[in-house]
Amino acid sequence: MSRFRELIGIALAGIAARKVRTLLILLGPIVGVAAMVGAVGLTESAKGDLKARLAELGTSLITVEAASSFGSQNPTLPQNAVRRVSAIGSVDSAAAVGEIRNVVTLPNEGGAEYYQAFPVPVLSTDTALPAVLQVPLRSGRWISTADQRNRTKAAVVGAGLAEQYGVLPGEIRTIRLNGEDFGVVGVLERVALDANLDNAVFVTPYAAKEYLGADSTAPTKMYVRAAEGATQEVADAIPTAVALGGSKEVTTSIPSDALEASAQADKTLQQTALFAGLLALAVGGLGIANVMSISVIQRSSEIGIRRALGSTRLLIGLQFLFEALFVGLLGGLLGAVLGVGVVYLVSAIAGWVVVIDYAKMPIWIGLAVGVAVAAGLYPSIKAARLEPLETLRLG
Repeated sequence: MSRFRELIGIALAGIAARKVRTLLILLGPIVGVAAMVGAVGLTESAKGDLKARLAELGTSLITVEAASSFGSQNPTLPQNAVRRVSAIGSVDSAAAVGEIRNVVTLPNEGGAEYYQAFPVPVLSTDTALPAVLQVPLRSGRWISTADQRNRTKAAVVGAGLAEQYGVLPGEIRTIRLNGEDFGVVGVLERVALDANLDNAVFVTPYAAKEYLGADSTAPTKMYVRAAEGATQEVADAIPTAVALGGSKEVTTSIPSDALEASAQADKTLQQTALFAGLLALAVGGLGIANVMSISVIQRSSEIGIRRALGSTRLLIGLQFLFEALFVGLLGGLLGAVLGVGVVYLVSAIAGWVVVIDYAKMPIWIGLAVGVAVAAGLYPSIKAARLEPLETLRLG
């Protein structure tokens, strides 16, 4: 046992005595382990954020858009499309919007030259849209039946457009739509499942037709909220319910599927980064083997003296093998700490939920130790085979 402790002390002393060399051979394990920990941690954190968003937003939202196989440039849904879709047993709620084309939107009369270059979607809407989207108002209120009945020029803007136009919460503000002043009565919070709504303006169907010259108040898009677990079933049933034997055609999509698909893309990125980490470990192993081989020659006098004092070939070989093992262990630990730090830093910047699988840390560190020990085998065997007289020639 004392011989074993002595061997460990000698190995540690050999590492500490050559700090620059040790630092150089540590880089491989550090970079390799940090890359693997960071790859897994960042992709899992991104997915953790995605799962949190999906849990908050739900996976039951379906978007329905008007389409036509006859090449119509401005297809619309039937006027009673919401009622038709609501008749499906597994539908909880539905709302529709209609796009009003060729509307010039300005925050004020003096902003024409700058803002008219930015196209802004202007949509006629019903009163149920925020509830179906499950998105609150950032400030103010939504379009009401009173606005439609009283023919008011009320408008709600998306959060992105509000920020661009500088609309403040509670501010009495107007925007100009085709030269008509509309009062901004509310700001809709950001819609994660349909970012296009963030920069839109919402008005009543009456205002769309009478004030903005819309050719039709028929909807062009619907948002449908299905019962839990019936999303795909409802999406498959909607085209038949909307058409009812007529010529209207629709396309349906489930926005949450796109978010989940992005998570699969993150998985591919994770595998690529893991491969890069393994490659860094392999290159680091070659560096360890190369540096330690040179070190055997440089330390030939030390080896000769120890052999002359009675150290066996086994002890000499184990000394260098232990040095490689300690390099792998230290590099793995430092790499794991660096990788965790990167995950926390990037997650804090991106606003992600930090997800780190600490149970896998021993695997990554063990890989670094394994590569280092494998790389140290040849230098260890080379050192063990040196004879005392041969060391005088080398040293």
